[in-house]
Amino acid sequence: MYKTIDIDRKNLTIMGVQFSDITTLENTANAIGTNMFEGFEPTKELIQLYVDWKSSIVSEKDFLLKLYTIYGK
Repeated sequence: MYKTIDIDRKNLTIMGVQFSDITTLENTANAIGTNMFEGFEPTKELIQLYVDWKSSIVSEKDFLLKLYTIYGK
């Protein structure tokens, strides 16, 4: 079953996570939506982690370690 997520284009947020511009928000929303059809269940934590990684706030190594922690792999 497809689950809707909160996307606020006016305030540039997805599930409360702030984006820097509308293009990045829409590209991310489209990617999330596509992956949701494959069973991905987005959380605010995962979206924030992705934004932090894309903004170089979190290194790729730390990004992957956090994903392994979340998914146990």
